[in-house]
Amino acid sequence: MPRFIVAIDQGTTGSTVLVFDEKLALRGRGYREFKQHFPQPGWVEHDPEEIWESVAGALADAVHGAGNGGGIEAAQIAAVGITNQRETTLVWDRKTGKPLHHAIVWQDRRTAEMCAKLKAAGLEQEFQTRTGLVLDPYFSGTKLKWLLDNVGGLGAHAERGEVCFGTVDSYLVWRLTGGAVHVTDVSNASRTLLFDVHELAWSDRLLELLRVPRSMLPEVRGSAEIYGLTRGVAGLPDGVPVAGIAGDQQAALFGQMCFAGGDAKCTYGTGAFMLMNTGEKAVPSKNGLLTTVGWKIGERVTYALEGSTFIAGAMVQWLRDGLGVIESARDIEALAASVPDSGGVTVVPALAGLGAPHWRPDARGLISGLTRGTTKAHLARAVLEGIALQIADLLGAMQADSGISLKELKVDGGAAANNLLMQFQADVLGVPIVRPAMVEATALGAAMLCGIGAGIWKQPDIAGLFSQGTAQRFTPRMSRTDVDTHLRRWKSAVERA
Repeated sequence: MPRFIVAIDQGTTGSTVLVFDEKLALRGRGYREFKQHFPQPGWVEHDPEEIWESVAGALADAVHGAGNGGGIEAAQIAAVGITNQRETTLVWDRKTGKPLHHAIVWQDRRTAEMCAKLKAAGLEQEFQTRTGLVLDPYFSGTKLKWLLDNVGGLGAHAERGEVCFGTVDSYLVWRLTGGAVHVTDVSNASRTLLFDVHELAWSDRLLELLRVPRSMLPEVRGSAEIYGLTRGVAGLPDGVPVAGIAGDQQAALFGQMCFAGGDAKCTYGTGAFMLMNTGEKAVPSKNGLLTTVGWKIGERVTYALEGSTFIAGAMVQWLRDGLGVIESARDIEALAASVPDSGGVTVVPALAGLGAPHWRPDARGLISGLTRGTTKAHLARAVLEGIALQIADLLGAMQADSGISLKELKVDGGAAANNLLMQFQADVLGVPIVRPAMVEATALGAAMLCGIGAGIWKQPDIAGLFSQGTAQRFTPRMSRTDVDTHLRRWKSAVERA
């Protein structure tokens, strides 16, 4: 009887569930969006129950559509893997499982003042040395402190050991196992500002600085092992191993099979995230990047350098929903291609501040170079160029930190399907862009890790087992003079954002 792996990809705007067979062929798919909550300017929240409902709905759709078109038998599901939006911070009651507040999303900027005070107190270097991260509202630690300080009774509740904290993976494992397991993996733990990436353990010193009770924290485990068994989940039999966890960007790095030091990928989702495998060495950044844990399999830990931009695909959504320039996200490529260039317009996509390598939470989106001749097509093209130019900033920092000159960049995520964007990206980076036939590398990486954790295969077997199909390559073709013009105009706009 064939066996199937279920990969849950819980993202910022929706949840995707993919079903793979033992040869990693895609056999079923489900997707459900959920509501975004914006209680104040700069605040972004999710309802944990709505997250779970989207996962449960997508799971039912994926399993029903798998197999030979008529669904698969419950007994054929061998394991469940999870990949997730990172840094998003949840708290729930340890006894009842009830969420105690909306989740505070990674994009949320409410703790900017708190981060500024920690910097003013001279603590930024200590946080960076231990965690590999910068003091920015992006990460979970200050979000958690905000909850403890501002949600009535939560601090005392937590001190009594009655509250669970977790990133989305922890919450999903808790729900999948009927509240039996409170865990996270090293990749997600490394995004919290509370985890020492060298010791691979929660830092007592950082917990003390942010006044976070240790009893709230999940147990930290590897990225490919059995954490617990499903219980009481509609559409899944009890007793299915939950066997793989990785944050979405680390899962994509794994799914793109960037297994060697120097291999790199960029995922274009709500934000855009470039990661480079640095092997078993945690490389400190001097250029505004993050040092993060890629994954841990058995006793072997793989690290990565990361550059994170907060807004990528979300900029296209803004054109659609905020301005009404396009009716659907897929319309942007044809509109942008209807003009030969942006007509001198530059867009800085800083709708949620600037991430790496600038780390300016106070920055805001900027459109410059408008004239009477500017059309919505020029604006659409400038949005795509702005997404790509952010990545050019990341590559410069990454090559400086690692000492490695990138030979090619693998890409994935929804916006990677945009040919115009990928060609411009190759042009401004000056290296080939490689897009696999399957751009959902995040869920694929979760499935791979899950299969390893469940003992279905070993990591060295994966390359021979799975063919990503014919990849498309985009090679640089823009003149150096034109590239320099774009970069110069971009630098000037970023300074003003």
